[in-house]
Amino acid sequence: MFQGLLNLPWWGDLLALLVLVQITIAGVTLYLHRCQAHRALDLHPIVSHFFRLWMWLTTGMVTKEWAAIHRKHHAKCETVDDPHSPQVLGINRVLFTGVTLYVKESHNPETMSRYGHGTPDDWIERNLYTPWHKLGVVLMASVDIALFGLVPGLLMFGIQMAWIPFWAAGVINGIGHFWGYRKFQTVDASTNIVPIAAWIGGEELHNNHHAFPTSAKFSVQWYEFDLGWFYIRTLSLLGLARAKKLPPRVRLDPTKSVVDAQTLEAVATNRYEVLAKYAKSMKLAWNEEVAKLREKQIFADGAAARRLRRSITKGVAPSAEAEREAVERALATSPRLATLYRMREELQRTWERSTLSTDQLVQQLRDWCDRAEASGIEALAEFSRRLRRYAAA
Repeated sequence: MFQGLLNLPWWGDLLALLVLVQITIAGVTLYLHRCQAHRALDLHPIVSHFFRLWMWLTTGMVTKEWAAIHRKHHAKCETVDDPHSPQVLGINRVLFTGVTLYVKESHNPETMSRYGHGTPDDWIERNLYTPWHKLGVVLMASVDIALFGLVPGLLMFGIQMAWIPFWAAGVINGIGHFWGYRKFQTVDASTNIVPIAAWIGGEELHNNHHAFPTSAKFSVQWYEFDLGWFYIRTLSLLGLARAKKLPPRVRLDPTKSVVDAQTLEAVATNRYEVLAKYAKSMKLAWNEEVAKLREKQIFADGAAARRLRRSITKGVAPSAEAEREAVERALATSPRLATLYRMREELQRTWERSTLSTDQLVQQLRDWCDRAEASGIEALAEFSRRLRRYAAA
């Protein structure tokens, strides 16, 4: 009993633990997240049920609860209704007590009924996995002790139980909305924690996921690696998985110079990348104008200038009255800065006005490009000329 049936050396126990927790991570990212919550992935029934059983044994999580809470997170992101936003609740609370936020939200019947649709509702779910969700972790503890021994087994069980609450509920939901790099200017605060996403199954590429939530693949740049996508490709080769949707790719047609319906569709599809490209293209112009404003002592310090740049380039509204007044003064003082700010807002409204017809939106985007190229700001004109070349993928 003390040694366990496997009687492994310490490094063998450690290797086994890493394998077990990575299977759990794979279950979260492939089954719960990409397959159940977002329907971005189809899994073979054998694979799907294996992960459902594994989640029951290693986490006690109910599929409907996890999917419902995550869908609500996307629907209400960074608002008071978001179940786990560090922007609202604070980074420490989400990072270290994320699992309690999950449990609290799982007891909200409105969340379950509104966001929990389409999840498994068969006999075994109704009679075992949901009502007896705590039984699974008890069985897992027994198996760990039997295989690895009393002390190693209990240690391994404890780490297994803490793995998802910390790395998924804490790190991804916390740090993934607080610190990291942003490829896409999404309306939330999501970030990519690291480009090589191999420790938490690819979930580290959280900003990419929020930009394209229905994509089965989280990596979009050549230097990014999504371990979950590697698993999906392996399962696909075995006929056990099928990705239903992938991130869109920008395609530029060098022969295009007229804005048409294809241009509008491509811009709207890649809207977060368009905004990021806009900010990057205007960086030199922003810096030149901000430097002039600092010479005129519009800002008291460099921090104020950085807040202005963040407000203008990313469309983030200042939270304090003093910051709002500083932005207004800057825009009133610098016509070029006001133009760049206004043009960004108008560009974003192009894909937000759903009441307009396609022809009206095409004309609106065409007018935007004409005004950008007549603005006298070379960076803005060059960005507009590139935008005209957007074509359907």
